[in-house]
Amino acid sequence: MKIMVCVKRVVDFNARIRVKQDKSGVETENVKMSMNPFDEIAVEEAVRLKEAGKASEVVVVSCGVEKAQDTLRTALAIGADRAVLVQTDAVLEPLAVAKLLKAVAEKESPRMVLLGKQATDDDAVQTGQMLAALLGWSQGIFAAGIQVQDNAVHVIREIDDGTETLSLTLPAVITADLRLNAPRYVTLPNLAKARKKPIAVMTPEELGVSIESRLKVVRVDEPPARSGVQILPDVAALVDKLKNEAKVI
Repeated sequence: MKIMVCVKRVVDFNARIRVKQDKSGVETENVKMSMNPFDEIAVEEAVRLKEAGKASEVVVVSCGVEKAQDTLRTALAIGADRAVLVQTDAVLEPLAVAKLLKAVAEKESPRMVLLGKQATDDDAVQTGQMLAALLGWSQGIFAAGIQVQDNAVHVIREIDDGTETLSLTLPAVITADLRLNAPRYVTLPNLAKARKKPIAVMTPEELGVSIESRLKVVRVDEPPARSGVQILPDVAALVDKLKNEAKVI
């Protein structure tokens, strides 16, 4: 079984987010970038499935600028076999990404597509669901556990009442939640080995996919500064603040 994993290059979670002076978006120049944490979990899960003999090959795919190859190299260092970059300098919206991934999936013919449940930059939580709809495949979103059995996969999800298990027929699209696993540490020797693994580069035009923007960003503003923290002496003082100042009780 071949597994395709989709990864995104985002601003590193440790970096300070700054809004551009013209309010057109977030500053990404000279800012540390890394793999979306949820996608890293998806890569780790795919590699674990291969190590367990459930998968024969792991292919990682990313859509974006040329520097996204660094993100793909990280995925290859985790244990993926090869990578595909759909290279474009355009700003990609979730639907455009889903269309590009559909085109790649039709070329690669995987039995399972794994990706993070959301990206930490736009928090859209849409690409996996759109991809499953475009492919007409089963989908299991927010997976906290994955069990592959023959031509089916069981996806364990955390819900308000506890957990639920979905039984999906393959092929399927699965999005990884935070508790699915803890990604392994990427060592320097593995990064060196990853440089020898192939990365195929293609364009949206070669795939025959239109990535025309459907949304317009009006402006981006920083969130308002938080008010100062107060240390209160007792519960009575807290109740007084909530009642007379915050007006919540």
